Formats: sequence, C-alpha cells, structure tokens
Amino acid sequence: MPRPIIAIPADFREFDSVTWQAVQQQYIRAAVKAAEVTALIVPALEDGNDIDAILDRVDGLLVSGSASNVHPSLYGKEARESDGPFDTARDATALPLIRRAIDRAIPMLAICRGIQELNVALGGTLASEIHEQPGTWDHRRPQNVDRDTMYSIRQSVFVKEGSCIAGVIGPGEVRVNSLHRQAIAETAPRLQVEAVAEDGTIEAVSVIDAKAFAVGVQWHPEYWAETDSPSRKLFAAFGDAVRDYAASKEQHSATPRHHEAV
Repeated sequence: MPRPIIAIPADFREFDSVTWQAVQQQYIRAAVKAAEVTALIVPALEDGNDIDAILDRVDGLLVSGSASNVHPSLYGKEARESDGPFDTARDATALPLIRRAIDRAIPMLAICRGIQELNVALGGTLASEIHEQPGTWDHRRPQNVDRDTMYSIRQSVFVKEGSCIAGVIGPGEVRVNSLHRQAIAETAPRLQVEAVAEDGTIEAVSVIDAKAFAVGVQWHPEYWAETDSPSRKLFAAFGDAVRDYAASKEQHSATPRHHEAV
C-alpha cells in the first residue's frame, strides 16, 4: 500500500518582496520520517480553496506552528499591533480545514499555532502575551541562540490520566519544548484539556466528540521527532491513525455496490 497523504496548510509569507507559500522543514521532515506519511502543502488563500476537494484527496491533516498569530477578530477581540504578526490567508485556510476534518473523521495533529487555530475554530479564545499575566511563566523562545538550543526540551507538562495523549506517551510529567507568546484562554466547548504546564497554561487538548485522532499540542514534537521518545510516539500515533483512515477509505472504495433489479 502506498504511503498515505496528509495536508499541511501553508503560511502566506513575503521574502525579498516576493510572496511565497511556505511550511517549515521541521514539520515536513517529522511527517515523513516519524509519522511515515507523504506531505502535501495546501496554499494559504483568503478564498478559492475547495476544502472538501482537498480533504477528499488526503488521509490526514497536520496543522503546523508559525511565526504568525490567529487574528483576534476571529475570537471576538480587537486586534492590537502587538498581537501580530497576522496571516489572514492562513486563518482562512486552516480553520475551515480543521472543522471539516473533524466532521469527516479525518485524523488531525495540531501544533503550536495549530492548537490555537483548533481552539478558535471550535469557538474558544486566546490570551496574548501570557508572560505578562501574574503567576505565568515566560514561555517565549529564548533570544540569540541557535535553533537546537531554542527548541531544547527543558519544560515539564503534566498529562492527565485517561486522556488521549496519556494513551500515547503515558500520564504524568513529560518534558517538552514549548515556545509561545499566546495560549488558550477560554477552551472551546468541544475540547478536552489533556495536559497543562506547571503554571496552569494549557499545553494539549483533544476533540471530545471526534471519531478519529484529533489532538493539539502547544509544544513542538516535530523538532525532535526522530530522537525524543514522547515526540516520536506522538507522530507515530498520528501516522497510525492516518494509515487506518487510508485503509478504511480504500476498503470502502473497493466494496462492490449491489444494485436492486429493476
């Protein structure tokens, strides 16, 4: 059986005065190496994407992190310049993909910006500059360091007993690499909190009524997916769910249709 295919929504970015559709290599590598799937990039468009046509052709959805933030207007708040940068084309692409993937029982893994998009897509809100809130740690990425140091595994999160993620990486304390300025404020009604940081920041969620793997994490399992055991297990579980979906789709398409005699 050929490797199943997943969709990854792109960022709409500008480099040297030219606009590009871009996804960071670390997400694609983790998908290919750790989840063992084929990755296709979905262009970020304000309009023009046929969401169901895209999902008809894939077996999973990976919603990656990004340097941009979800636009506050999508969760009922006014946008401040400090809340940016924004990528409204990414918003217009990823949020509908998330909703329809859940509706169609297509496996999904959402990371960093992705977990925030997942929360907003299902009716939740976000908190900005969380390091300014009393009792909240500074979760921002360290400055003036190389990328391996930036994404080093140095923070504890606590995975809830009996949660979806506990079934993959085990319950209790897990060391991760969580880098973010924003976080979930009000959790969407359809989401279950799966893991929190020591300061109470929500670090992982799952979709309560999902009929397939549908998990979001605030940390970055993609960066060390080939060497860190919890990161690898999370991507492997996503890959297994994608393969199960692809197999069921193949079986359904191969089932002969019986027509009643006229």
